[in-house]
Amino acid sequence: NPEHRKNLIEQTLHHFGGIDILVSNAAVNPVVGPILKVSEEAWDKIFDVNVKSSFLLAKDIIPLMKKRGGGSVIFIASTAAFKPMLGAGAYGVSKTALVGLTNVLAKECGHMGVRVNCVAPGVIKTSFSEKYWRNDSLGEFFYQVNPLGRIGVSNEISGAVSFLSSNQASYITGATLVIDGGTLSNL
Repeated sequence: NPEHRKNLIEQTLHHFGGIDILVSNAAVNPVVGPILKVSEEAWDKIFDVNVKSSFLLAKDIIPLMKKRGGGSVIFIASTAAFKPMLGAGAYGVSKTALVGLTNVLAKECGHMGVRVNCVAPGVIKTSFSEKYWRNDSLGEFFYQVNPLGRIGVSNEISGAVSFLSSNQASYITGATLVIDGGTLSNL
């Protein structure tokens, strides 16, 4: 929503005087099933929230970061961007688009002092992924294919985001950090 985006930016500028970090973590997956069964309405919703909103926030905020001498943008993708998840094909394609957006913006914004990176979590124990880890057979599958033998927790993602936002990551841009307990290496 353009008004919400404008309000978010204005309120942040008012309270903090500037924007140094953007973490775009909005995501929806309103359908579960084969990708060819996804309705146009569901497809549009997935791409509007998962990709378009991230792009438009970055488009509005990166010039503000440039004026301040730089900043850090982090998009939250998913391992579904690299390996399709059962029943989440449209979601995975949207997350693949975020990886591509990361690469393009990193190339175009580096000279502005703005770093753009991506974090691609595997299954993390949140309400968003509950339909996967609460399902006995799917949950068992995720435990079996994960070399660490467990599902991740949110602070394992937030720590990586904090690092990528910090000066310790000042030479990292255009990277996608996969945090999945090694699951992709085992599929």
